Amino acid sequence: MSGAERYHGVLPVNKPVGMTSHDVVDEIRRAIGQRGGGHTGTLDPLADGLLVVCIGRATKISRYLTDTDKEYEATIRLGVESPTYDAEGLDSPCEQLPDPGLSTEQIEAALEPFRGEIRQMVPPYAAVRVGGKRLYKAARRGEEVERPVRTVRIDDLGLLSVDGPDVRLRIRCSKGTYIRSLAHDLGRALGCGAYLAGLRRTKVGVFSLDDSLSLSDIIRLHSNSELEQHLVPIERVLPFAAIEIADDLAARVVQGPPIRQADALRLRGRFAVGDPLLLTDRAGRCLAIGRAVIGSEEFDRATDAQLFSYERVLN
Repeated sequence: MSGAERYHGVLPVNKPVGMTSHDVVDEIRRAIGQRGGGHTGTLDPLADGLLVVCIGRATKISRYLTDTDKEYEATIRLGVESPTYDAEGLDSPCEQLPDPGLSTEQIEAALEPFRGEIRQMVPPYAAVRVGGKRLYKAARRGEEVERPVRTVRIDDLGLLSVDGPDVRLRIRCSKGTYIRSLAHDLGRALGCGAYLAGLRRTKVGVFSLDDSLSLSDIIRLHSNSELEQHLVPIERVLPFAAIEIADDLAARVVQGPPIRQADALRLRGRFAVGDPLLLTDRAGRCLAIGRAVIGSEEFDRATDAQLFSYERVLN
């Protein structure tokens, strides 16, 4: 399929409020006339901001991008609790609490326990499966399901502003962090309740919202035959060391031939046994992703040792 496709690479996209992440990918696929496409991490319909979309051969690397850290700007509204922990749940009966009248100093003090590695309960309306059931489906049926607790990491939790009941935060966190749960838990810590009123994702790994394209940008660039120059190549997205091989061997990578010391024209970067590695041709084009069988320090001493264990062939 990839041979018939025109585009191969990664696009940072500015997702609008009201669309699901799947809707955004579908619209891009229709606009450019390609079947292959996917994203590296869901944004809820009520959230906007950066959605990293993989196209063509790059769809095979999406799982290597899901573990990257993310950055958000969140608006948390104090004084109301939502059953979904966000604005979507306001259609249900919600407890309206009195204006807490909290100072900036009180809010700053309440944020401190949420910095660093924390334990966080998955929100009730989440797509996570427990006992084979989606949590959000069980919640809609009124079923009580024990929700999992996960360890996540919040590296940066900055207070941007306080405007009446609205608290704006900058959050840099690990994969799997629920900002909805953070909003709910902060409200409980402050004793006034809270829900996530707005969310914008500003960074995903090496990608920034400042460099993203809107859907209308993508459609226009495709129509003008200019989209290809805005695609980020696979080898620039993955921060892995690489083994460069000759063109005759590169043409056979789809068959998974063993890669030995004599096959390597050049090593780019340093690596240890088990580290992720790229396999590239002489032009730097990524052919496959795998793991190092020996470390780069051993390369000169390994006469005919196998260097590379395949995980994904990208041809």
